[in-house]
Amino acid sequence: MLDKSSAPAVNVPNDLAAFWMPFTANRAFKQAPKMIVGAKDMHYFTSDGRKVIDGASGMWCSNAGHGRKEISAAIAKQAEELDFSPPFQFGQPKAFELASRIAQLAPAGLEQVFFCNSGSEADDTALKIALAYHQIRGEGSRTRFIGRERGYHGVGFGGTAVGGIGANRKMFGNLIAGVDHLPATYDRAKQAFSIGEPDYGVHFAEALEDLVALHGANTIAAVIVEPMSGSTGVLPAPKGYLKRLREITQKHGILLIFDEVITGYGRLGYAFAAERYGVTPDLLAFAKGVTNGAVPMGGVLVRDAIHDAFMTGPEYACELYHGYTYSAHPLACAAGLATLDIYRDEKLFERALKLEPIWAEAVMSLKNEPNVVDIRTVGLTAGIDLAPRAEAAGTRGYDALNRGFHDHDLMMRIAGDTLALTPPLIVSEDQIGEIAGKVAKVIRAVA
Repeated sequence: MLDKSSAPAVNVPNDLAAFWMPFTANRAFKQAPKMIVGAKDMHYFTSDGRKVIDGASGMWCSNAGHGRKEISAAIAKQAEELDFSPPFQFGQPKAFELASRIAQLAPAGLEQVFFCNSGSEADDTALKIALAYHQIRGEGSRTRFIGRERGYHGVGFGGTAVGGIGANRKMFGNLIAGVDHLPATYDRAKQAFSIGEPDYGVHFAEALEDLVALHGANTIAAVIVEPMSGSTGVLPAPKGYLKRLREITQKHGILLIFDEVITGYGRLGYAFAAERYGVTPDLLAFAKGVTNGAVPMGGVLVRDAIHDAFMTGPEYACELYHGYTYSAHPLACAAGLATLDIYRDEKLFERALKLEPIWAEAVMSLKNEPNVVDIRTVGLTAGIDLAPRAEAAGTRGYDALNRGFHDHDLMMRIAGDTLALTPPLIVSEDQIGEIAGKVAKVIRAVA
């Protein structure tokens, strides 16, 4: 327990006791805080006056870089004009404008947008829409969800249940019933040091047929997968894998949900990874990059046919009993519209695609550094697996995170002993080289 005996009666900036930090080693952090006080373009600024290059886009979300005045000005203007309006039974113009803009970016057929406030809410919303859709069509037996091992779908009860990262699940009991998991798509022996989508692994999709045979297609509501599993350490989908999942789900009347909370808005060189892979899901969850991380927002893109199935009964009646107080919040909508303008005007999605081979070459140059056992790249992402220490798995990665920030002015993310790199889409070729150079120094420092 943290010692509060000397804590002042009121909160002060250097009082670290009260904030229980999420997904953080709280006791270790508070002994050597990694404190950020500012940000601009490709860099964060620390409380001790250093400039730290952002190799993680914050948390996969600041795709257009930091401190974008277009976004902050739009937020300020909106706060003065309309700070809040209720999203239940009332509307505000920017919500409809942003929904239209997002639908225009999406693959044809995904024309409806349901707004929420985070990736976790987006995933749980998609799962609930899937259940409700089958109910109203008279197929109420379809209640089972299929996730995937090593998948991450946020921290709601539904998203945690369909997620496949053990540490995220084991403290929370049974979560929700009726969930099964596809195998992870990663096989280091056959995929190591792959650039882009690995050639090996399309057969992993066939496990869905086995689950259909086990449970019966008439019990399965939806399959949810990430086109690239980011939080587990950057696992790109094998070539043909997502198309095969689409074929199997359509064959059995199962909905397919893409979790594009990370891959949406340019991370893989397209507005959505669905476009990169030529696969249109039935529902697509997004968040993070939609507002460049400036204001929390998430949402679900929904096929017209699913939306239209709800539009029956008396016109005065609510069609879907779901939503949030801050769905389509005016400030978030203003931030989203300004962010989409930047993506369009600066052609950042196209820029990411152009930089992809340059990024891959730079990151793959680290393959001979000590303890590197695999590197994976796709789009402007990379996962670098370091061999775990014999005494404690995860300590090498954790030390790398801290060494990077404190000693080498680099921010990155970790998943156990995997280093995850995901720079803003505004990164320059020189900065790509700088990030790779700093990562090399960190890897050597924790050898």
